[in-house]
Amino acid sequence: MEGTNHMRVLGIVGSPRRGGNTEILVDEILAGAAEAGADTEKIILNELNILPCQACDACKDGGECVQEDDMSELLKQMESCRIWVLGTPVYWWGPSAQLKAFIDRWYGANQAIFKGRTIILAISLGSGNKKTAQHIVGMFNDIADYLGMNIVATVLALGAYKLGAVRKHASVLAKARQAGKQAVDGTS
Repeated sequence: MEGTNHMRVLGIVGSPRRGGNTEILVDEILAGAAEAGADTEKIILNELNILPCQACDACKDGGECVQEDDMSELLKQMESCRIWVLGTPVYWWGPSAQLKAFIDRWYGANQAIFKGRTIILAISLGSGNKKTAQHIVGMFNDIADYLGMNIVATVLALGAYKLGAVRKHASVLAKARQAGKQAVDGTS
């Protein structure tokens, strides 16, 4: 938070599978951030009620989303953190439905929330080919450019399909932890 010595880092897990590869990656990134002195928090999107955007434009007309769900509280948490870790598995060459619904709701949010935020992407995929994640990476690069955010690291866990498989990829876990540390050190 601005004006304090404690950096806040928010991990947002878009996988519906608890204890899965995406959550493990996000946990490693958060552990690295904590080692660098940050306060960390983790949100599991699948445990929240985040309804999809209805394209009604009420947010643009009256300034408030018509959806009565957990998104407004989550946006407040996001606003209080300078660094966001966004995690998703690759589902059919794109992000999970949970993460996509969450991202779509950014449309109606105060765009100032996003400007200047530091982002770390954590993407797990069963495929051994990094090209399988190219649409997610490209989507986030475009979103970051549009909203004025800075992606400082993208951690890909290739070949991580079965529950916990990423634990066998020591170099990926080390990269994740280092990304968390470096983001905090570079943002302080």
